[in-house]
Amino acid sequence: MPKLFKRDYYAQGRREAFRRRRMRRLGRAVGSRAHWRVRAVLWSFAVLAGLAVVLFSELADLSLNTFFLLYQNFPWLCLLLTPLIAVVTVWLTRHFFPGSEGSGIPQVIAATRISGSNKPVGALISLRIVFGKIFCGSLALLGGMSAGREGPSVQVASSIMHAAHRFLPHSRVIRKSDLVLAGGAAGIAAAFNTPLAGIVFAIEELGRRLETRTSGVLISTIIVSGIVAIALLGNYNHFGRVIVTGVHLNIVMPVIVIGLFCGLLGGLFSRILLWPMRQPQHLIWRWRRQYPLYFAAGCGLLIAIIGLMVQGASFGSGYIISQQLISGQTDLPWYAVLARYVATLLTYFSGIPGGIFAPSLAVGAGVGGQLAPLFDPALGSNPFFILGMAAFLAAVTQSPITAAVIVMEMVDNHSMVVSLMAVSLIAKMVSARLGPELYQQLALGFMPPYQEQQGTGLAKKDEQNGVQGKTKGKGKADEELS
Repeated sequence: MPKLFKRDYYAQGRREAFRRRRMRRLGRAVGSRAHWRVRAVLWSFAVLAGLAVVLFSELADLSLNTFFLLYQNFPWLCLLLTPLIAVVTVWLTRHFFPGSEGSGIPQVIAATRISGSNKPVGALISLRIVFGKIFCGSLALLGGMSAGREGPSVQVASSIMHAAHRFLPHSRVIRKSDLVLAGGAAGIAAAFNTPLAGIVFAIEELGRRLETRTSGVLISTIIVSGIVAIALLGNYNHFGRVIVTGVHLNIVMPVIVIGLFCGLLGGLFSRILLWPMRQPQHLIWRWRRQYPLYFAAGCGLLIAIIGLMVQGASFGSGYIISQQLISGQTDLPWYAVLARYVATLLTYFSGIPGGIFAPSLAVGAGVGGQLAPLFDPALGSNPFFILGMAAFLAAVTQSPITAAVIVMEMVDNHSMVVSLMAVSLIAKMVSARLGPELYQQLALGFMPPYQEQQGTGLAKKDEQNGVQGKTKGKGKADEELS
């Protein structure tokens, strides 16, 4: 080979190698910019999710404070205000914000599954539902309904994070189901100020999985939304720092008894909530479908009457009563706990947007307080309130780890971790004997196959009833003619 030709050949090879290296560096730079754009979109929408949850929290507190101010000055006004607010809230929900009724957690579970199949989920999570959930949920609390904002916050944050998908540089960078899952976890974390509970809730209840590609999105979303909530509301604990001393083997019997008792009550509570889904043709639920506003008015009136009977102890989300119990400012009679139990069921059946997390904690604290005199007085009362909250919440949701972690972080007490885990597990085992998991079962009602099946079944039933009615009418007419 001639020297000139050989020199040109090697020079061309060096130029080609240099071009390849430059292209690789350029590709890494472009990839890095794309990754940062993804992060910017996720973090921006996580900030929006945190702001939405904070806004919901502030509006909910304002609504509750306004209601209790009115109640203190005009107690009998609730007989008019509560039914009226229930009717207006249900009317707005049905006409302008369908899909925002109830807790919101079943909708998020269903949306996670449906979006995994690349099907539209706009009827379950959307920006329209965000506005409806915040406005109607706060309006319901203005009427003193026994509802919480934590479950609705899950749907609010999931809807916002789902909207982030359209702004990603590539639609396949992150799956929609992962964004929905991360939003739900961020909603729980920001609402309770419990970041660890948000992660556990996503794994145990929403997605039932945690993949490597999901964990980064999940944790970063929780961190950003949590920082926003802390920056605006402060690094608070719902019940302060609860000090528990003298806990040794004397806690074993309370854990067993409270776990069994709350498991029975929580399992029955969950079973009653599933009643409309199990028996949709029952007279009560058929009447609710035909006259939803009258049904909501009836539920509101019953809630007002129950609240008056227990001096207002069953109104609102239940945080105030729980705080007063733990701080020793008040004692609840057994009928006040029962009133909260029934008022929460009526609130859920009315069809307003509202969750059951906070009322369940209030019921659990009341149950624990009622059982406290049975045990060693050296323990004090606080351990029984804490155990009752975790046990009842675990029984209702059948998510024992989530319940234990939420209560642990809310009271800022790690000395009872084992006790909380044990009582939650016992309550869950008892509740599971009475019925299936509440949120997972309710989520089936938002899945297309179930909706089609229910719609067909109801239509056939109505048609049969219509045919029977016509036959009976014809028979009566023939008898009259004869």
